[in-house]
Amino acid sequence: METKFESKLDNIRLHYKMWMEDSSGSGILGDGKWQMLKLIEKKGSMKAACDELGYTYRRTWGNLKKIEDFFGFPLLDKHRGGAEGGTTQLTPEGKRLVAAFDKFHSSVDATIQKGFTDFMDELKR
Repeated sequence: METKFESKLDNIRLHYKMWMEDSSGSGILGDGKWQMLKLIEKKGSMKAACDELGYTYRRTWGNLKKIEDFFGFPLLDKHRGGAEGGTTQLTPEGKRLVAAFDKFHSSVDATIQKGFTDFMDELKR
């Protein structure tokens, strides 16, 4: 027997965002900044990462500076370049922050996916 919900369940998609705030409610790190840091490391360039994600360089710079100010150490290691251009990589602390958020995100993703599956199963009853 089909429930009243069943005809629409195939059209439901789960989306969510995670972020962390300081005690005053100011954002520290979330999905967007995490993706930016990962892409900077991959591309070796903040500008290339900004271009790919469609973020402005100025806003990104400000957001990453807020993270650095909060933790009290640099996340980026920047080298100005000549004709070849410069490079930007994550510092060891930046890599550690990204790796920790990767692990945290995986854990939360699994929990949320399980909750979503349980939700969908409940509607099928």
